[in-house]
Amino acid sequence: MSKTGTLTPGQTLGRYEISAFLAAGGMGEVYKAFDTRLNRVVAIKRLTGPRSDRFQEEAHAIAALNHPHICQIYDVGGDYLVLEYIDGQQLQGPVSVDSALRLATQIASALEAAHSLGIFHRDLKPANVLVTTSGDAKLLDFGIAKRFSTDVDVTRTVEGTILGTAAYMSPEQAEGRAVDARSDIFSFGAVIYELISGRRAFDGATTSQVISAVLRDEPPTLQTSSEISRIVSRCLAKPLSQRYQSMSDVRTALEEVTKLRTRPDTQPSVAVLPFADMSAGKDHEWFSDGLTEEIINALTHIPHLKVIARTSAFAFKGRNEDVRTIAETLGVAHVLEGSVRKAGRQVRITAQLIRATDGSHLWSERYDRELADVFAMQDEVARSVSKVLQLTLAGDRFFSSRYTPKVDAYEALLRARHQMFQITPESLARVQTYVEQAIALDPGYALPHVVKGGTLYARALMGLRPAREVIPMARMEALKALELDPTLPEANAMLGGIAALLDYDWKETKRRFDLAVAREPISPMVRYWYGLFLGMMGETALAATQLRLAKREDPLSAIFPGVLANILAASGQNDEAAAQYAEARELDPRLFPIYEGLALVDNVRGRLQEAIVSAEQAHTLAPWNPSSTGILAGLLQRSGERTRAEELRMSLGDSSRYGTPMGHAIFHALCDEPDEAAAWLEKAIEQRDPRVLVFTALATGKVWRTAARWPELARMMKLPHMV
Repeated sequence: MSKTGTLTPGQTLGRYEISAFLAAGGMGEVYKAFDTRLNRVVAIKRLTGPRSDRFQEEAHAIAALNHPHICQIYDVGGDYLVLEYIDGQQLQGPVSVDSALRLATQIASALEAAHSLGIFHRDLKPANVLVTTSGDAKLLDFGIAKRFSTDVDVTRTVEGTILGTAAYMSPEQAEGRAVDARSDIFSFGAVIYELISGRRAFDGATTSQVISAVLRDEPPTLQTSSEISRIVSRCLAKPLSQRYQSMSDVRTALEEVTKLRTRPDTQPSVAVLPFADMSAGKDHEWFSDGLTEEIINALTHIPHLKVIARTSAFAFKGRNEDVRTIAETLGVAHVLEGSVRKAGRQVRITAQLIRATDGSHLWSERYDRELADVFAMQDEVARSVSKVLQLTLAGDRFFSSRYTPKVDAYEALLRARHQMFQITPESLARVQTYVEQAIALDPGYALPHVVKGGTLYARALMGLRPAREVIPMARMEALKALELDPTLPEANAMLGGIAALLDYDWKETKRRFDLAVAREPISPMVRYWYGLFLGMMGETALAATQLRLAKREDPLSAIFPGVLANILAASGQNDEAAAQYAEARELDPRLFPIYEGLALVDNVRGRLQEAIVSAEQAHTLAPWNPSSTGILAGLLQRSGERTRAEELRMSLGDSSRYGTPMGHAIFHALCDEPDEAAAWLEKAIEQRDPRVLVFTALATGKVWRTAARWPELARMMKLPHMV
């Protein structure tokens, strides 16, 4: 960089008096100046090269932008621009994660605004971002900014500093190919990588070495939180289709991570332990468990109260552990426990709220009521907890507007939900029996329809009944639930999942999930469905954030780390995925999908024998499930056990049997036979097997995407981001 400019202090350009030389680049020199008419300090950028047309492009580009994190243009002369003077320093790292998130979000917001006007930067690098004295980012130098076009003359950057610029070019830009907004997204990823690490993502001693690194190399692993690392990695994906498709998506992903990191851990918090069944015959456990669930549900509607979800709270059922240990494990400051004694139509409930730090009782109460008054008792407990913790109920709106079902229907639903967590074909049958009883007893009760729909969906996912047969029935149940309760988040989430898995209707899927997550509290199960949807759409960073939030609210549930592991595996984070699978397996060793996922990720990690052990366990737990059979057969084939592999493959049956195509598609993927796998995958798509989208995101999908027929299959599923 030159130390002096062609202008000297005291010289004037129009009404602007030069104060000091600031910097020089390939297209011009930058000076600090004083506006003698408006009495303000400005920056003057004066053209020194021959390309006045490029200079005019910059003027037009900046003039079209009005954003707090973009340097503003004040005036334009014959060969100079008058810009906002920014007192600050060039962006440089390393900085703290929180500072990086703040600055990255501001830069993303600025680029999003530019892109919305059809303008992209094309020269994003740390030198073109200033950090003001107040700590805010200001995006500079739209010197080669251009409205979207197919112009391939994109390597004209800043002569004399090509090495620095090359380190932030996208692969398509470095090759001189046509670019779009995704080129800025790649450059953004390189800038944020450097902001966090303090080193360039792509480096070299010469320009050619740097460009070679951009085109071929992956940067060293970023030592930061996994959520931020995944966002940066996706920005830096070399194939355009694997990057974020808009800066809006990048900004949203950053904001989700910020929300996750800034969520206060000091907020009032409580875990409701399963109320003990004190009935004479100890045969009303289903009732005491259901009552506990309802109290948990009531407490979740208290603003700013962290309530541990049912699955994690129930992990301590029957365990005689110190309340302080329980509270520490669940991350809460208070524990609510109690007992239920039911005799005929009479119910006695006792409850006590305990401070975890010293085990002291903050509140206790006993209720002797008729069974018909059970709902009022649940609300009384929630109100009492709220009062003790000095919180405000949500305007009592939840308690006054909540539907009060008939007691017999409520009891039947409690029995159904008590069976749901056993995850076997037999338990699903019992759930359906009880839930149909609840619907018959109280046709105005919405929740049983959601539970019934979930049972039907589970049958398709487990390979027990054809998806085209049962998922439309699940949709009818969810729609019926919304007729009865138009605001029910779980029903909208289920409809969103069905729109994706059965119809491949991504617009309707998004609409339903927008409704499902429109208001707090968002239940962990809704986050589970939402995370699945985001993962299907390639939004792995956002999906992981949703699953981590679900884990935080339900830390002892195996479902959430299991699905989070799928998301991590989909983004190539195989070691972390394996750790999440292992955590899920520890929490609940009965869930066969956990072993399926672990088998696939261990296979990718080169641990074939460990993968076979997990696949054997999945097949043992779910011998009816074609995906488990296909995984085991494929891994055995890879290991050389061809006789048993062939026996298992033949046991799948022909394509007329529901689920068989999925098993064969997985088998051929593991045998690295993409064309054969694709042929079977097409049949699975035609069956609307919901596992298609799950396994498309995993290692099997990477093989499918190498098949010649993949673009056609992706279009069948309406997945433009995977074509």
